[in-house]
Formats: sequence, structure tokens, C-alpha cells
Amino acid sequence: MNKIFPSLSFEPLGRAYREGSVTPEQVVVEVHRRIEAAHGQHAWIHVRKLEDLRAEARELAARRASGASLPLYGVPFSIKDSIDVRGLPTTVACPALARVATESAPVVQRLVDAGAIAVGKTNMDQLATGLVGVRSPYGAPENPFDARMIPGGSSSGSAVSVAAGHVSFSLATDTAGSGRVPAAFNNVVGLKPTRGVLSARGVAPACKSIDCVTVLALTVEDACAVADVAKGWDELDPFSRPDADDLSFSPAAQGGPWRLGVPRHPEFLGDDRARAVFDAALAGFVDLGCSLLEVDFAPFREAGDLLYGGPWVVERLAIGGDLLAKNPDALLPVIRDILSEARGYDAAATFAAAYRLAELRQATQRTWRAVDALIIPTTPTIYRIDEVLERPRELNANLGMYTTFANLLDLAAVAVPAGLRTDGLPAGICVVGPARTDALLAAIASAHARRLGGRLGATEHELAPTSREARPSDRLDLAVVGAHLSGEPLNHQLVDARARLVRSTRTAPSYRLFALRGTTPPKPGLVRFPLGGRAIDLEVWSLEPQAFARFVAKIPPPLCIGSIELEDGSYTKGFLCEPHALDGADDISEWGGWKAFLRSRVAG
Repeated sequence: MNKIFPSLSFEPLGRAYREGSVTPEQVVVEVHRRIEAAHGQHAWIHVRKLEDLRAEARELAARRASGASLPLYGVPFSIKDSIDVRGLPTTVACPALARVATESAPVVQRLVDAGAIAVGKTNMDQLATGLVGVRSPYGAPENPFDARMIPGGSSSGSAVSVAAGHVSFSLATDTAGSGRVPAAFNNVVGLKPTRGVLSARGVAPACKSIDCVTVLALTVEDACAVADVAKGWDELDPFSRPDADDLSFSPAAQGGPWRLGVPRHPEFLGDDRARAVFDAALAGFVDLGCSLLEVDFAPFREAGDLLYGGPWVVERLAIGGDLLAKNPDALLPVIRDILSEARGYDAAATFAAAYRLAELRQATQRTWRAVDALIIPTTPTIYRIDEVLERPRELNANLGMYTTFANLLDLAAVAVPAGLRTDGLPAGICVVGPARTDALLAAIASAHARRLGGRLGATEHELAPTSREARPSDRLDLAVVGAHLSGEPLNHQLVDARARLVRSTRTAPSYRLFALRGTTPPKPGLVRFPLGGRAIDLEVWSLEPQAFARFVAKIPPPLCIGSIELEDGSYTKGFLCEPHALDGADDISEWGGWKAFLRSRVAG
């Protein structure tokens, strides 16, 4: 391997560009050489010509020299072969369906416009149907840790291309776990964002109503940087979220410690090596100061079973149905069987499943009221290729135990390495939360990864662990209810103190909020009313101990710091008000929070 390229992770690659020790053209030459050297390992279906990559790299350098803003300057990436790239074939690992794309998918185009270099298309499970990574007529991508083991699918080639150091990141998809399972088996990060935040237009559908574009990368921060560029509302994608532009993936302002839910009885199908890695990960979160709460995982598990055991499998006929009817031999036998069975569902079964899913989604709400995120194994185990070929449907289903429910329940997730098992194979954990908690999940995943350190994919490079002094648990939480809220006049005092926004939540339903008189800027006062109170909106920020002490020392009367009960029953320090200041103050509790009260005044 050429030693001038220390790593293709964003930070070292960007530093090399800034120092002038390497150019984008040199990078694409090295990337092309690595891919050629790995020929026969089946990670790639189509690689762009070297002369085209070099020409694009030179053009990028010229654009940067002219002052263009290129946040992903010179970063090479791969694309799963179910996502369109202009001028390249899209095959979905089925030659009979191959076509040349006339335009790139919006997510690809956003990345290219930001300076990233699309190297080519990667192998996958046919029609994106599978979690094993060996269902391709182009061969099974080779697991870089052990060629006998499955690479995970359906985004198998994408994960291998990142783990092997061919590219910095890959665009993939994740309907049932296709971006998380291969992340675990290749020791990389798989970011499955909130559905609809990254446009799925230009992506061959698996289950169109729940398909999700995902990012595979060497670090959590790299994946977040990609997602922040690729996100955005797409008026031509019916499943695009209107607020997609507003969501941030950056974990920087999401300090811990956190309340983490874990399955009451996690299942590893007899794999003690996998169990040991998961137990070690949980111990690491405790060391970070997090609290662990056992939760009932049954509703999540049952929701996941609906994906392949319910009518959503019928959606897969959208891409393969005509081929199944006219040329079934063009499909791999296991794919053909799955599509054939999909024809057995009728409208009544579809509605019954939809009703049951709604019930299960409601049942999971008690979990989200108690914890910030779930920590679960990404998979219960890993299999050899020969095992999967012998029992393709059963073992594939096993691998989705902790992944298939996420999109059906509208959850976001980040799969992150959890270290190597005693047999040298990688294993992973997944941080899961409700839609739009992407930045929080990334912060939790990053804290785990930075504490653990270890290899970046299967490369010789490592992620340096953070020092003990940087632990999130060393920070102190502070709840704010008024002028220190995000966007309000005194919020800069928290920002200047390097405080981090932990989360937005509410008090227990036993407080009242008053608009105080004679304060500049205007401020509210929070007072506990055990009888006749209500829940009040607030934000929890965290500060280093010395910064916390300096901040509290400057708080003027009648405000003070005391213990505030939150809606989940926990307590945190926060702003309260001395009761004597309520004389003449207006009770604004009916608005539920200071910002809502201010909006009502503007509207009035």
C-alpha cells in the first residue's frame, strides 16, 4: 500500500490536502490501484475509467483554486448498484434489469456538487433483498476479515469497499437492515437516517414506502458529514420529509451522559462470542456515566417480523414482478421464491398488518418516554457462507432480529463497531431512537467509538481512543426554561461557556411558569406547584464543572438553581424562581413554555 495515504478517513485526508502532501488526482490513482489489486473479491460491479477520474480530480482542484466551497473536496466514494449515477449502469445485481442512468439520484448529485468523487458502483444482494451479502450473480463480496464468512447485505459491496480502504465512504440503502448488518460484519459505521431526510428518488425500490438511503463510513463523524451534505427536501420524492433541510446530523452539541435502554433478554442464538462483545459495550457506556434501563423488546421484535412475514414484501414486486412473470430464470432461486410468495397477500391482510403495526408503534412509546436511545446488538451472530447457502431463508431472518423493525416504526439508527470477537471477527452495536434524533444517536455512537478506539474497517489505521478527561460523564447538566433557551437573547452565555445541548424535554406535570416583571431581557420564573401544576418545556445543557460553577455564580435574583423533576421522573439542576417574585407576575403556564408564550404575543 502506498504510504503517502495514511487513511481515507476525512480528517487525515483533509489534512493531507491542506498541507499539499497529496492531490485529488493522486488519490484517485491510488484508489483505482487498490481496486484493481482486489479484483476477484467481487466488491465492485462497475468502476469508472481512471482517465475520467483523473480529469474530474483536476477539475476539482481548479474549482477549489477559484474559491468554490467544496466541503467534501476530493473525497472518493462508492455507490450501491441500486442508486443511479449518470452515465453508469444500474443493475440491482440483476443483469436482465440493467439500464444506463440518464441522471444521478439527488443524493449522489449533492455529494458530487460538494466535491466528492464517485468512483463506481458496488455489488449487492439481488434486488436489495437479503441481509447476507451472497445473493449476487456477480459473486459474493469477500469479507476482509475472513473469506469464509458472509459480508452482510444487501449493501455488501458498499461495506467491503469502505472497510478495505478503497473509498472514504459509500452510499447504500437500508430497508430491513441492509446498511447496518454489513457495517457490523466489516467493522465500519452504518448511519441509517430518519426516513425521508435523504431523498430516495433515483433509487431502485425494495419496499418503496419505507426505503432509506444510508451512509457507510469509517467513523461516525465522517458519516454525519456526508449525511449533512446529502440531506434535503425533494419535492419529486413523495416520501421526502418537508423539514429535511432543518435536521442536523452533527453530534457536537449532544453531550451526555444518556439514559439507554437495553433488551431485557437479548438473544444471541447461542453465540457467546457475540454476547461477550455486547456485554463489554454496555460496560463501556456505564463507564461513560450512562444509565442502563432494561426494556421490553417484544413490540420491536414483532414489528420487525411483519416486514418479511407480512404484506410489505408485496412492495418488492414493484421492481421484480414483471421479470418474475416473464423471465423468472433471470432471478436467483431464493429471490424468485420470495417474490412468488408475495403474491399471496390480499387487501384484507394488508390492512390487518397496518393496524397491528400501529398498535405496536403505540406500545413502543412507553420505551421512548423512559430512555434517550436503545442500545442493541446489530446482529445476534454471524454465519459462514456455506451455512447461509444451505439455509438461506432461515439464517437471513435471524440476522434481521435487531434491524427489520426500524423503518416500519419510523426510527433512526447508527450501527457502530463494538470491537473484535475472540475469533477475530468484527461485531457491532446499534444506537436506535425515534425519528429526528439523528444527532443524538450519532453523539452516543461517537462517544462509544472514541472510547473504544481500534481499527478503521479492515485497514491498518486506527481510531485513537479519547482520554479519560474527555468523558461526557464529567460534565454537569443544567435545565433552562427562558432567556437561555436556544435562539433566545442569553443563550450566548451558554455557548460562550462551551455548553452542549443535551436534549429538549419537559418538566414533570407539577410546575407553573410566570412572566416576571421588570427583567431585561424578559425572563420567566419556574416554580413548583405540586397541586395544579403542569409540564413546562425546557432544554438540558451540559457544562464542564468549572464552567458550571462560574455560570451559576453570575445568576441574579430572584432566579436561583435547584433540582427540577423531569417528565421521566429523573431530576436535574436548573433555573427556578424565588416565590416572592411572583407578586404581580403573569401566570403563562397555559402556553406550556416560554417560547410558545413569546410566539403567542407575536401572533396576537
